[in-house]
Amino acid sequence: MENEPVNVNEFKELARRALPKMYYDFYAAGAEDEHTLKENVKAFSRISIRPRILVDVSHVDLSTTILGHHISAPIMVAPTSYHKLAHPEGEIATAKAAAACNTIMVLSFSSNSTLEEVAASCTAVRFFQLYVFKNREVSAWLVQRAERSGYKAIVVTVDTPKLGRREVDIKNKMIAPQVKNLEGFMSTEVVTDEGSGPEAFAKSYYDASFSWKDINWLKSITKLPILIKGVLTHEDATKAAEAGVGGIIVSNHGARQLDYAPATITVLEEVVHAVGSRIPIFLDGGVRRGTNVFKALALGAQAVFIGRPVIYGLAAKGGNGVKQVITMLKDELELSLALAGCTSIKDITRNHVRTELERLRSLL
Repeated sequence: MENEPVNVNEFKELARRALPKMYYDFYAAGAEDEHTLKENVKAFSRISIRPRILVDVSHVDLSTTILGHHISAPIMVAPTSYHKLAHPEGEIATAKAAAACNTIMVLSFSSNSTLEEVAASCTAVRFFQLYVFKNREVSAWLVQRAERSGYKAIVVTVDTPKLGRREVDIKNKMIAPQVKNLEGFMSTEVVTDEGSGPEAFAKSYYDASFSWKDINWLKSITKLPILIKGVLTHEDATKAAEAGVGGIIVSNHGARQLDYAPATITVLEEVVHAVGSRIPIFLDGGVRRGTNVFKALALGAQAVFIGRPVIYGLAAKGGNGVKQVITMLKDELELSLALAGCTSIKDITRNHVRTELERLRSLL
């Protein structure tokens, strides 16, 4: 029997072995030169932790509250598409694993199970990811269904007026499965002789004219809080706060959109400074260790979202793999708190980390 993985990174190789090349590449790849893909992970390594000693850490509490919902740790499941390409049970296995770990899952719009099927699979707090379509009725219909099915927030992805250039998908002629959430409402068949299926789909349906004024339209069609996913600058963070959104996710779409966009952890503090405590800030991108979560919290995030590690866990071991990934990160985070002298998430402060910029300033 092969060795069990001892950290989240080891699931990537297990997933690579388990999946057909086209599907593994689809999950693992980034845009163009994949500079941002590498930086999302590497940027965490340039931040050091400043531990405090001789603190009673016999009890460490990781629990936190997100938009009024109590969860076991500030580690949530990011929206990622087509889980059935990773495992036959797809999003339902992921949802059950997130529920078992008492955390929040954001269901991707392009899930292989409908949002109703996922909602019926288990009781847990779930958010729904939305893209805005050229035909606004489609987006409004999806939001209404999410509300009816008990989803607690809408996560609108705003960094995709066009799909980023993912060259491995183009080479592999990646075929996009039918979008289950649109079945019976509109056909999502796209015929393409070149490039990838997902690229052709985005070109046909996503609305490249979607802009700030449309956030008001979105607020007018739902009572649910709206989180904006894809903010990377203080200018846009300020606009988001002014637009009255329920939260911001600092995200570069897992480095799948604009290559050479900054690694998310490097701009988190810029966003936090722009909005202060007016609205909650979250982060995704490159989180592979409990220490990464600790660093994000110290720099002002309320919680993080994890994407690829969840998919790799699912591909390797189904729902149990997802549970293992979340549990590993939670265990590492608990250890990080204890060793840094923190007994709860609230104890983590900006003084617990030192960024590269601060290190360079100290040398001047």
